[in-house]
Amino acid sequence: MRILPWAAALATVVITVSACSKDNPDSGGGSASGGNTVGVDFPRADSDFWNAYNGYVPGKAGELGIKLVGPTNSQNDIQKLIGNVDSLVAQGAKAVVMAPQDTGAIGPKLDELAGKKIPVVSVDTRPDSGAVYMVVRADNRAYGQKACEFLGQKLGGTGKVIEFQGALSSINGRDRSEAFKECMTSKFPNIKVFEEPTDWEGAKAQAALETRLSTDPDIKGIYMQAGGVFLDPTLQVLKQRNLIVPPSDPKHIFVVSNDGIPQEYDAIRKGEIDATVSQPADKYAQFGLYWAKQALAGFTPSPGPSDHDSTIIKLPNGFEDQLPAPLVTKDNVDDKSLWGNKSS
Repeated sequence: MRILPWAAALATVVITVSACSKDNPDSGGGSASGGNTVGVDFPRADSDFWNAYNGYVPGKAGELGIKLVGPTNSQNDIQKLIGNVDSLVAQGAKAVVMAPQDTGAIGPKLDELAGKKIPVVSVDTRPDSGAVYMVVRADNRAYGQKACEFLGQKLGGTGKVIEFQGALSSINGRDRSEAFKECMTSKFPNIKVFEEPTDWEGAKAQAALETRLSTDPDIKGIYMQAGGVFLDPTLQVLKQRNLIVPPSDPKHIFVVSNDGIPQEYDAIRKGEIDATVSQPADKYAQFGLYWAKQALAGFTPSPGPSDHDSTIIKLPNGFEDQLPAPLVTKDNVDDKSLWGNKSS
């Protein structure tokens, strides 16, 4: 895991979206009595992507002058998350940064926190209901769209594709799955897609791939919605079946992923997979904490472009900071601006 340094000036960065503030937005938030005390819950520690995010958080907090409570780890369990949040608040957290993997079940806890005037920033996932101050994530529908277009073009609009769907209890799993399906249906109707639910579990993806290749050995494309959990088991199956061959070989299976972890970039360089969509683990940590600090300052965001190449949108239950997530292929895999390529 690589922990990336950030400029000290980050602590004084001011987002220039059109916005108003109940207090002075340049104050940086907090007071001598309230402080910038933020509780953080990590969603899991069994994914290379989330381990990278988890590693960024302490450094970002230090740069922003935030006192961390926790972090706790809810281990992809909504009940553990609820218990962890209660513990963080009991320990003095004035705001909470979380990444609820079950975006449907967290709503009542969010409303409870709102009633206690404790703002919540949700990283990577958008809660289906319940008040949030800010959601920090990339456009997950774009993930599915980009993956579809990449595979559709590489397969020439025909063939069979297997899709490892993330948990459909998560807005991310639903967004990626729905966008991928809509794109395939409208743009590449001659491609047959086998949708395989996985609940973000690598073992389920591995079993699905082994079964599908046994019944449909002419699979020509794979869409992995989370490289952090699906990459290793997928490569294991492909290697066992001698299916990692150059794109010029008729046996080649085109693989596109989501995450942008260093391991995916290495796999692209080696020709083991063909592409991924990079979701910014570093910026998730940076702006998750930044917006928690802004919430404590009483700053009220408004929709519009930001100064960090994102777009603030209004949600029914809060706001969302949509960060850019580029498609990475062999043509740009060595781009030093990608978080997965930045040295520690």
